[in-house]
Amino acid sequence: MAQRVQEHPLQQAFEALLDNGLDGAGEALRILVNEASKIERSQYLNAAPYERSSERVDHANGYKPKTVMTRLGNLTFDVPQVRSGGFYPSALEKGSRSEQALNLALAEMYVQGVSTRKVCDILVKLVGPQVAISSTQVSRIAARLDEGLAAWRERPLDETPYVLLDARYERVREAGRIVDCAVLVAVGITASGHRRVLGVSVALSEAEVHWRAFLQSLAARGLKGLKLIVSDDHAGLKAARRAVWPSVPWQRCQFHLQQNAGAYVSRMEQRKSVASRIRAIFGAPDKLEAQRLLDQALEHWRGEAPKLAAWAEDNLPEGFAVFDLPEGHRRRLRTTNGLERINREIKRRTRVASIFPNTASCLRLVSALLAEQDEQWLTAKVYLTMNN
Repeated sequence: MAQRVQEHPLQQAFEALLDNGLDGAGEALRILVNEASKIERSQYLNAAPYERSSERVDHANGYKPKTVMTRLGNLTFDVPQVRSGGFYPSALEKGSRSEQALNLALAEMYVQGVSTRKVCDILVKLVGPQVAISSTQVSRIAARLDEGLAAWRERPLDETPYVLLDARYERVREAGRIVDCAVLVAVGITASGHRRVLGVSVALSEAEVHWRAFLQSLAARGLKGLKLIVSDDHAGLKAARRAVWPSVPWQRCQFHLQQNAGAYVSRMEQRKSVASRIRAIFGAPDKLEAQRLLDQALEHWRGEAPKLAAWAEDNLPEGFAVFDLPEGHRRRLRTTNGLERINREIKRRTRVASIFPNTASCLRLVSALLAEQDEQWLTAKVYLTMNN
């Protein structure tokens, strides 16, 4: 009778992801934690399963189920037991911190597109030195994940009155050298009042050609009903926005306008009063009052800070478009701060990679993070009441 060959737990984890995509992440996590706990018990006992050894300190005594609440839902782990009862696996004992560390390791393996060598290094730390994984397996998993993320990036869009645009830079190897690539991100508030991540693209710069291609892709996917675009000032983005949506009003981020004003204030003692005046202008109850306060400020600045006055006259009105919106919408849409928070979270995760091996791996990680954020927003409460 042929002997049945038992599948290695690592292969089982891979199969869970390959068969179910991201829906199999919970099962993959459960398998890997179970295997890590078994290896730790063997180390504690100073003996492998069924090994006769004079150095053995105790004996294995089966498993006990334990259900743990994780970010992937309730998972039931098999906790290894020993006869004396003095062992407990550290992966479960450390609770959420170890779960986060394991998820981060999984993210490095399956999301960042890291090299096979680094994947193996991570897996050895998780489940022991006997692990072997081929570049073919890594490529299969990356391809499956890329397929799902591409479908998310290309999904149809619908009526979205408000769109926020921003970019950040990541270090990527390109043609044998390290370059700073722009990660272009679009977030919207839909007709239902929910926030959604509309799209993401990785480009070699923020030049008009890249922004225009990105905005055209949003329009081609069905984005319509725009009433306002919110972004910081950038020549490439401004030109692309005018080319793709020339009639849609633009709101320049008020927070960045206040920061930009500091470059035109020569004396430190002036900065506090200048910042106070700008806050008062943007905090006005309507556009008429904002313009009156701006005219008042310009008259004052022309005498003591002429460069500031010239800059403010041309630039501060670009932060006034929000006054044409319902009052309940203005606070949410006067800055790109919501997008800045997303960018900070992206930075927190991408700095683990430091330098991406290619643009595809950068796009993979950022897409996965944004898809997760999009799912959270989709099931969250309404961000804006749209019937104002």
